Amino acid sequence: MVAILGSSLAFIDGTVVNVALPAIQRELGATTSDAQWVMESYALFLASLLLVGGVLGDRFGRKRVFLIGTVMFTAASIGCAMSTAVAPLIAARAIQGIGAALLVPGSLALISATFPQSERGAAIGTWSAFSGITAAIGPVIGGFLVDHYSWAWAFLVNAPVGVAVLAIGALKVPESRGGAEAGSIDMLGATLVTIGLAGLVFAFIEAPSRGWGAMPVWLALLVGVLALVFFVRVEQRVASPMLPLGLFRERDFTGANLLTLLLYASLGGSLFFLPLNLIQVQGYGATGAGAALLPFIAIMFLLSRWAGSLVDRFGPRLPLVVGPVIAAAGFAMFALPSIGGSYWAAFLPAICVLGFGMSITVAPLTTTVMNSVDATLAGTASGINNAVSRAAALLAVALFGFVLTMVFNATLARELAGVQAPQELVSAVVAQRQKLAGIVLPAGYAQAAVEAMSHAIKASFVAGFRWVMLISALLALLSAVCAQVFIRGKTT
Repeated sequence: MVAILGSSLAFIDGTVVNVALPAIQRELGATTSDAQWVMESYALFLASLLLVGGVLGDRFGRKRVFLIGTVMFTAASIGCAMSTAVAPLIAARAIQGIGAALLVPGSLALISATFPQSERGAAIGTWSAFSGITAAIGPVIGGFLVDHYSWAWAFLVNAPVGVAVLAIGALKVPESRGGAEAGSIDMLGATLVTIGLAGLVFAFIEAPSRGWGAMPVWLALLVGVLALVFFVRVEQRVASPMLPLGLFRERDFTGANLLTLLLYASLGGSLFFLPLNLIQVQGYGATGAGAALLPFIAIMFLLSRWAGSLVDRFGPRLPLVVGPVIAAAGFAMFALPSIGGSYWAAFLPAICVLGFGMSITVAPLTTTVMNSVDATLAGTASGINNAVSRAAALLAVALFGFVLTMVFNATLARELAGVQAPQELVSAVVAQRQKLAGIVLPAGYAQAAVEAMSHAIKASFVAGFRWVMLISALLALLSAVCAQVFIRGKTT
């Protein structure tokens, strides 16, 4: 139960903040770049420090590190709610990410330390199902609070869950450790991977507004690439690496992480922009946008335990090929809707297909990762796989944002060329183009001109959104190819 609630903190946070972003953007006057940083500051530290979190748990006690992370995450959530400007909100989100990096790998490691390998698939399936259903509650409650009170409540919803995790964990969870002796932590590796990911993210987020020729952009890209290259070299030589490269000699481990990289890039990148589409283009409230993915979560809940047993029955390869192919179809279906249309016809089919594909994939994927290493390295393996999934989403949000912005700007220019509207109104729209669908139209103009401008903005966003979803579908298909090539079939 503690593992489920703890991991749900991180899951709830991601989905709740997505539905709160339009309100944050509107009330704090944030650009789309600012909104991306609200997400990316959290994801950056979570992705880059998850590896450290897993190793810390193995060495110093999984329960201890898990509870420390829960304290940090809960306190930072309250700090986010108290923020009155974008900068302190981004800073508090970064602290949330550090806390999540300590608690997320511990949740799965506690399960692996408790259940034997023969029962681990079903146990992880249960973890996936209940983590998903608790995460589903967050966006609906958070969306209701955003609609009726304030976006700050989207962060405060974490506080009671965090308190419950601390109370139950302190009283009920036994301590466990891995086989490694307590020793030095690879802080150089952690620093390099953080700098590397930060450099890449900064370049892709800031390039649309500053241009690729701007010194901060290309310098950040250069520093990011060099830092990641040095990170790999350091991990090859350091005595206690945060990323034991030897684990990747195991084919199943390598294949599962390649699949994770591609599939979770699709999922994390696309689902960042889906609430923006639903709220700013389709006219949903935050509650409606939060509830839109409930069928996805319900399918995950109903099928995850069954999917966890697929590895035992058929081996890992079959579900890890079939699941991503179905998910790719779901992503492609998101590219079909335009402006308007009912939820039931426009978005629900895609959500259900995507949910079915991910249900087949997630529990077998996680089970494959955990079964491919010795139990003493469970925390490290969990940390690596979670870090890969988070890094994939981190980079995808930045890269997809770049693609969407470029398509939006090009489409908007074409749309505005055909709009009959005063030049002042056109100029006001162009000046705000970095807000994408969050552009605020000034008052005082004819209704026809305002409606034409609104349609041009929404159509431009939909054009970019379609590119994002088609790229997501392609990445999901590539993840299925990785499973076919790397993952071993059922052995007897």
